[in-house]
Amino acid sequence: MGWKRLTLSNAAETYPDSGRHFIILAARPYGLLKPTALGKIPGRFLLHQEALPHLPVPPLQQTLDRYLQMLQPIISEEELNHTQELVAEFRKPGGVGERLQKGLERRAKKTENWLSDWWLKTAYLEYRLPVVVHSSPGVVLPKQDFLDRQGQLRFAAKLIEGILDFKTMIDNETLPVEYMGGKPLCMNQYYQILSSCRIPGPKRDSIVNYAKGKKQSRHITVVHNFQFFELDVYNSDGSPLTTDQLFIQLEKIWNTSLQTNKEPIGILTTNHRNSWAKAYNNLLKDKTNKESVRTIEKSICTVCLDAPMPRVSEDIYKSRVAAQMLHGGGSRWNSGNRWFDKTLQFIIAEDGSCGLVYEHAPSEGPPIVALLDHIVEYTKKPELVRSPMIPLPMPKKLRFNITPEIKNDIEKAKQNLNIMVEDLDVKVMVFHQFGKTFPKSEKISPDAFIQLALQLAYYRMYGHACATYESASLRMFRLGRTDTIRSTSVDSLKFVQSMDNPDKSDQEKADLLRRATQAHREYTDMAIRGNAIDRHLLGLKLQAIEDLVSMPELFMDTAYAVAMHFNLSTSQVPAKTDCVMCFGPVVPDGYGVCYNPMDEHINFAISAFNSCAETNAARMAHYLEKALLDMRILLQSTPKSKL
Repeated sequence: MGWKRLTLSNAAETYPDSGRHFIILAARPYGLLKPTALGKIPGRFLLHQEALPHLPVPPLQQTLDRYLQMLQPIISEEELNHTQELVAEFRKPGGVGERLQKGLERRAKKTENWLSDWWLKTAYLEYRLPVVVHSSPGVVLPKQDFLDRQGQLRFAAKLIEGILDFKTMIDNETLPVEYMGGKPLCMNQYYQILSSCRIPGPKRDSIVNYAKGKKQSRHITVVHNFQFFELDVYNSDGSPLTTDQLFIQLEKIWNTSLQTNKEPIGILTTNHRNSWAKAYNNLLKDKTNKESVRTIEKSICTVCLDAPMPRVSEDIYKSRVAAQMLHGGGSRWNSGNRWFDKTLQFIIAEDGSCGLVYEHAPSEGPPIVALLDHIVEYTKKPELVRSPMIPLPMPKKLRFNITPEIKNDIEKAKQNLNIMVEDLDVKVMVFHQFGKTFPKSEKISPDAFIQLALQLAYYRMYGHACATYESASLRMFRLGRTDTIRSTSVDSLKFVQSMDNPDKSDQEKADLLRRATQAHREYTDMAIRGNAIDRHLLGLKLQAIEDLVSMPELFMDTAYAVAMHFNLSTSQVPAKTDCVMCFGPVVPDGYGVCYNPMDEHINFAISAFNSCAETNAARMAHYLEKALLDMRILLQSTPKSKL
């Protein structure tokens, strides 16, 4: 089936959530993420979902204690004293904290998941910055060995067939259930990623899903030279088209879209959400445009046949591909060859570079990665049957009537996008010296090891620690999304401060390193069990807004703002495929760091903004490499302690 069996050992395995928030499918120590195929049982998915536990509301006092602990390494003593006073006020018996907590507990009793709707709205649908760079992650796949149109279309055909193969498992509800440490995980997100699309709104976006019901999607959208096509991917008997049939259809599309002077209508989707919502309403006034847009929204997914990238040297090639996946390279290159609101867009360029970009609202990273691994395995299979060549109808070209007003919207979107493209600094680094095998040999979680290397790199660059985000999957719970693993801890700070201190012995440093990795492991376990602090604090804050009470001072405090300003936004995305996911920073002066630890090497994608003088992706890559090597030398030169 091409399904992955991931041995998670004692590693926290993380997946990105979006350019803003990241998700980790964290494992229990020695847990196994394993699929169990149960064959087709109607309603099996529903039965599975109903058996999952509800997300708990953590105890209030526990969260407040942990909040103060989390602040210690990132704020001054004076600020901490002030926050301690605010916490004491908030936690008084019968006080505002208790009232809000009771409200949350009532909400938890009457909903499937007290957090999921709130999270969807606050993290995604009400987020107004463009989805490009700021929210949608990209994935860089290994370069394919074709160099021409024939190879590009043949690979695209095979990839589409792989997508449809995965879709059959979703449609038949035969998708293997994933387990973590013996506990079944929520599979809901798998049912949200195909045939779905985001729709812009003036204050809040929405998501449409055409996967269920009588009018199921039977087509994908193909884009070439900024021109969109509706490609039916099923025969009249319901069987999916074969690679041969798809190749012929893709060739027809290619040959009828050779003009390169078309208006890049897709570039509208790169704009600020409020501007795009206005342009969207304007665009849909025309009947032809409305039909074309609906066809894109209803499609299973989008396949973008890109022009070759500008030629670059080997050492920066992967970094350039990462940029292509995130934003398309600008209005002169491939950015118009997208519909960024579409949940899944597969990108295949004529020069062999390929990958995908996905819109984050419907789902976290794991389903995307599982789908990707499945497709990559599928594309390696030999062709089994030569299909009989029944003549197939011409794929339908989607027409757009461009009024002067729409043309103006396109020009504005182009300008804004090109500024974003110029501002994004992306560096893909393949760390060849070792992979996850080394930390495992030292009985350390590879994820904790890499997170500490990031802490060390940041501390050496800036002389202080910062708020760090890594996401914990809440998929043990029904409709679970994510919570935050706070990688900066009292223990991580002690370790990074000791590392370059000549007064500390290597044994002391190594012990501090091991203690810090253990603390990270413990926070991860706490988070996946629904006991982290970030979503609970957010819930209390949103409960205050819902109850129309004045905002508690705790949330107006400088310390809270510092805690939520994630200069390091990080995520591990383990995949069988030798790929790397990438996303933009979540704050103007921050970094986005994504990594895929393979056995003997680690793929990193690091992003920053050029408009910030203090941050630089290549410099961070350099310090990160040094940190990883120094930590290995330290562990190798000291005996394992009794910790």
